[in-house]
Amino acid sequence: MILRRHLLKTALAFSCAVLSPVAAWAAAFSSERISIRVEGEGSDVILVPGLSSSPKVWAEMVKAVPGYRYHLVQVSGFAGQAVGGNTEGAVATPVAEEIARYIAQLVPHGLQKPVLIGHSMGGTIGMMVAARHPQSISKLMIVDMFPFLGVMFGPPGTTPQSIKPMADDMLAKMRAAAPEARAQRTTATINSMINNTAMRPAGLDDALKSDQDVASRAYHELITTDLTPELKNIAVPTSVLYVVPNGAPVTPEQMDGFYKMAYASIKDVQLKRITASAHFIMWDQPEQFQAEVKNFLK
Repeated sequence: MILRRHLLKTALAFSCAVLSPVAAWAAAFSSERISIRVEGEGSDVILVPGLSSSPKVWAEMVKAVPGYRYHLVQVSGFAGQAVGGNTEGAVATPVAEEIARYIAQLVPHGLQKPVLIGHSMGGTIGMMVAARHPQSISKLMIVDMFPFLGVMFGPPGTTPQSIKPMADDMLAKMRAAAPEARAQRTTATINSMINNTAMRPAGLDDALKSDQDVASRAYHELITTDLTPELKNIAVPTSVLYVVPNGAPVTPEQMDGFYKMAYASIKDVQLKRITASAHFIMWDQPEQFQAEVKNFLK
């Protein structure tokens, strides 16, 4: 028994020695709303995927841009992860608070002021962290997301209040969708969001493995949440990459104008439209996306 205890203590000490202090504490971080896996060493970068997605969206970028300690976030209820604490109510807002808590807890153990990169809903979460916890991160990159998604569903002057009835109806229909109907709608959505056909199966797998209710509530939250008034609180350098969505009845110049207006209140912001890409820029234009990330992280 004494020998066994000694061996266990030795093994634990060895594992802690192998892991950096940040990685060790990250592994011990407990949350019912997210899990976080750490890869690599260097300056800290938090990667937040979008609605019904997983950290696999970052895999090629992480390999192509070494020299950083990546903190890969997985939202509970998405891509096969158990629903956990996301059983009811909002999703993005409490997840943003959990990421802020993660940062605060790890700073005493060696976490450098991290960069946060978020895709789609991950971009919304990044804006929430940067605006509501302005001292927590050093830079923010938003990948293809408006601060108020509701404007894409309503006429000029749309507000969270005016779009809510439509969002409520959409939520009810998404929750009630039969498996076959959901699969058909999800396949069509993924095909429209990913031009690179080789990557569509990965995106579809994540989406179909996501909990239907969690995804529906998160989508409703995105449509009815307007972060525009909070953007003035974002003081860190911010980069926004965006596209003209497939089938959108707007010109590239009009989309440029929409993004310029949407992010006008951030003092230090750079906007860049990525051509020949749908929503998943990291898969449709991987080399350009990786180059943008490299430049941003320098």
